[in-house]
Amino acid sequence: MEIFKKERIITTTKSVDDLVKAFSTYLTDNKWRVQSNIQPDKAILQAQKFGILRGLVAADRALTFIFTSDSGQVKVEVGVGRLLGDIAVTAIEVILISEIFIVVDIPEIAWSDHVEKELLDELQNIANQ
Repeated sequence: MEIFKKERIITTTKSVDDLVKAFSTYLTDNKWRVQSNIQPDKAILQAQKFGILRGLVAADRALTFIFTSDSGQVKVEVGVGRLLGDIAVTAIEVILISEIFIVVDIPEIAWSDHVEKELLDELQNIANQ
């Protein structure tokens, strides 16, 4: 289990913009709250899903995805981070300082690990379409 963050290299013909928009649509359709900032070859997307317990215990936590494009490949890093109040203002800091991921309690880590793997698999499917 990669506890703090996961990384996946995706080979795709899609641009970062198209990939992030399609992934954002998938997340929104599955009742995630999403915010993103997309640049030509980099993007950051935060996704947060509420439930009764998650809304009370981890209201400021979100899965943070950082996308970096490099000649037909997109590197995707994902981990648990604090929900950013104004993603447009902090996007540059997040992209430059990628160690934004914080340690949370064991149940949160287990849940995050499962969900991160599931969402990275779905992202791979979107990239292959």
